[in-house]
Amino acid sequence: MKRFKLKLIIVLSIVLVIFFIGISMYTSYIKIEDTVEEAIANQNLEAAKSIAKAIDLETYERFLKERNRDEDYWTIRHYLNDAREKLGVLYVYTMEIDNPTTSKILIVGYPENKDNPNDFLIGEVCTVPEAQVKFAYEEGKQFVTEILEDTKYDHHYITVGTPIMNEKGEIISYLSIDISTETLDGIKETVINSNIFLLVLSGLFVIIVIISFFLLQKWYQKEVGTTEYTYQKEIKTLIASVSSLRHDYINHIQVLHGFLHIGEVDQATKYVDSLSKDIQTIESIKLNLDHPGLAILLQTKKLTCQNQQIDIQITVDDNPFDNIKTIDLINILSNIIDNAIEATMELPEELRKITVSCKADELYYTFSITNAGRKLPDINQIFKQGYSTKKVEKGRVRGQGLFIVKETINKYNGTITLDTINEKETIAIVKIPSK
Repeated sequence: MKRFKLKLIIVLSIVLVIFFIGISMYTSYIKIEDTVEEAIANQNLEAAKSIAKAIDLETYERFLKERNRDEDYWTIRHYLNDAREKLGVLYVYTMEIDNPTTSKILIVGYPENKDNPNDFLIGEVCTVPEAQVKFAYEEGKQFVTEILEDTKYDHHYITVGTPIMNEKGEIISYLSIDISTETLDGIKETVINSNIFLLVLSGLFVIIVIISFFLLQKWYQKEVGTTEYTYQKEIKTLIASVSSLRHDYINHIQVLHGFLHIGEVDQATKYVDSLSKDIQTIESIKLNLDHPGLAILLQTKKLTCQNQQIDIQITVDDNPFDNIKTIDLINILSNIIDNAIEATMELPEELRKITVSCKADELYYTFSITNAGRKLPDINQIFKQGYSTKKVEKGRVRGQGLFIVKETINKYNGTITLDTINEKETIAIVKIPSK
């Protein structure tokens, strides 16, 4: 029966891992698509600004007065068509927004259709939605639409628009660009194909991490006996912290990719600079200790603190601490450090600080944990079973941690003292005979 339950847990764990990896990869896929679409829209907005600035204002303003298919009309149309061909987009055109509900096409950059001399009529109603028209009319700013459908010309596209200013700085029209969904899909496919390796690698990374911790857990069970609950708790904490870092990493990569794709090298550089400052604050969690169980525990707590913006300093003597069973040592330190983390989390980020010291000499193992935080309540009550300073949550038993710590220390004829320093720091000192 026990083996069956173990196999069932393993199978369910594998299924859940595959499920969450699939969700993670799908989410990354959607984010990449959104990033590409946004990058293309921004890139074409910049192109629209350049085209609007370079338009022959004198010629265009003469057209606006007459609004006929005269020489001025064809001069502007040829200019816009040249821009369309260079950009590889569906349409480049000017339009009029003189009310908050509808917009009208003026000149469309497109080759003349001799079979249809009335193609793209001046003043034809445009497909730009009312929301963007209203925004442009009231704010006089650039806009981007969702994917639109033009049933007359049988096209699907997104539209970006930017004002055309005269020499007085007045808006006389809007310069718009339609980008076909076929173009969008082609670029999306190219970008996603180039990021397939990253998506697969992120999934493999999660698998390797989880398998590694499962193997590590199994090895510890053989080495130290019944330690399942304690190690599972610490491993889950570490996996959650690693997953959080991985999620942030993917988001940063996507933002950088978006900046670089639209040619915003300066913005990408500034973003990398800001990231480097944050990364420099994250210290390595690798601890080379003689005691593997202690190393895993302290690595987990250190990563937890870093994710919670807690400054944690750890010093450990070069000693195996082998006069204490691993499960007991972890129970002692885990409960005390967890209490320190909870107390420190009540403070602003700049005040969060914890120090952990593990020392050994000929007589004692001395473990001291200091944390910033409020003054302790009645120290005489704090080690009693069921006593807690924290709010009791439904379905959760409180007041067991320090009671268990005290009972475990008593097994080794050790001592524990708790004290408040300057009403700003709490220090817990555990002493256990080393022989």
